[in-house]
Amino acid sequence: MVVLGIESSCDETAAALVTAERRILADTIFAQVAEHTPYGGVVPEIAARAHLDHLDATIAAAMHQAGLGFAELDAVAVTGGPGLIGGVIVGVMMGKAIALAHVKPLIAVNHLEGHALTARLTDDVAFPYLLLLVSGGHCQLLVVEGVGRYRRLGATIDDAAGEAFDKAAKLMGLGFPGGPAIAAAAERATEPWPDLPRPMKGRPDCNFSFSGLKTALRQRVEALRAADAFDDAVRANLAAGFQQAVVECLIDRTSRALDRARADHPTLNALVIAGGVAANRHLRAALQRLADGAGIALIAPPARLCTDNAAMIAWAGIERLALGESSGFDFAPRPRWPLDEQAPRLPGAGVKA
Repeated sequence: MVVLGIESSCDETAAALVTAERRILADTIFAQVAEHTPYGGVVPEIAARAHLDHLDATIAAAMHQAGLGFAELDAVAVTGGPGLIGGVIVGVMMGKAIALAHVKPLIAVNHLEGHALTARLTDDVAFPYLLLLVSGGHCQLLVVEGVGRYRRLGATIDDAAGEAFDKAAKLMGLGFPGGPAIAAAAERATEPWPDLPRPMKGRPDCNFSFSGLKTALRQRVEALRAADAFDDAVRANLAAGFQQAVVECLIDRTSRALDRARADHPTLNALVIAGGVAANRHLRAALQRLADGAGIALIAPPARLCTDNAAMIAWAGIERLALGESSGFDFAPRPRWPLDEQAPRLPGAGVKA
């Protein structure tokens, strides 16, 4: 079985071909970093236009890389949401066109499910497991009980962690994307800034918040600039302090969710991390210590498969197809599509929650 995956929910235009034997035959991505860097963040209209300009060539490159024609596909899987709706529409319409023209099943994939099931593509991890999904648009803790069976334990009530990194980097003049920029600056730190807050740390629930941390950072930067004391050394120390605060918040919340998940699922197999922020080596190291202390495996897919990509969409399509599922051609793109439909919507969940 070979499935074409298409991803266009944010600022990555991506296509991939994946087999049911977990082989990635092709994985192509057009990164829109240059388009959005001048603005310090993703601009939805620019992202949608870039998808229009580059998706066709990206898919063609993937097909060429795999050495396959459309007739040899078993299905087409495409991100149907959640995400920036302009980009999602571009991908869904392309997926429908290919599936219709070549008489193939269409699978509209929840972007979050793509992240949630990536560990099964890379490590064949068994259900159930706890997922920390942490990226520019998402920050959630979910128990993955099976394909289509997700229970949310916690989520952000305002910014996602990746969004907070982007905004903090812009505030400090470090560039875009913010996560790698802050990590690079933090490497030059001599003493991480000590007094930034850890929002929600110690709370009995498993939710996240990063707006207060971001506000505290802004206040420090403004005061330092007013005193003409904001130099490169201070910037590096602030970056390290901010990164440390985010990681500590993520670990505190994940530790609490892990206790809850294991209480309900004594056979819990692993702690899985996914999303772009999963590439942060300090977070990975802290999660490894948490997992080791809990006597559970940490599954961290390669960084390329943690950020938005089409291989995860193709794999989620394969998982759905194996259950005999497909989508109708009347499927409507969804700007919001929670994995756990029963979970209450949080105030700051946003369009990608």
